[in-house]
Amino acid sequence: MPARNSPSSSEVLYTEKLWPSVWIWIVVVGLSGAGVLMFGPISAATGIIAALVLLAIMTIMLVLSTPTITVTPDTVRVGRASIDRKFVGSVQAFKKAEATAERGPRLNGLAYMCFRGWIDPVVKIEITDPADRTPYWLASSRRPDELVSALTAPRK
Repeated sequence: MPARNSPSSSEVLYTEKLWPSVWIWIVVVGLSGAGVLMFGPISAATGIIAALVLLAIMTIMLVLSTPTITVTPDTVRVGRASIDRKFVGSVQAFKKAEATAERGPRLNGLAYMCFRGWIDPVVKIEITDPADRTPYWLASSRRPDELVSALTAPRK
């Protein structure tokens, strides 16, 4: 069994955090402004405090729910899911209409999905583990070609 701190197990080949886009943050600020409208009639201070509390809650929720994609020589992690690289089959990137089709009509109900509406491209990662019913993972990526390269690079 390899040591946990060995170079091959800790070397990160690819990492990406699926942060919300700018327009999502604009919507969060706009929605938090609703606190002023709801509580402003009580007092201006109460409305401002309500808006700041709403902003803090929505920001914390978005930050905590932001998934990470990490590829090491031994494992692939997408959000909460993790698998050994030896069980990764073919990998394909899809953009624009093809990405929409992969997220919609072509989607297999057993697939693991980790996509965000504010990120158009997706990467389809085939799972070859015979003990796993999941046929593939479908994940959003702002850099799909780099993710495909990392997953198809020969393992050390």
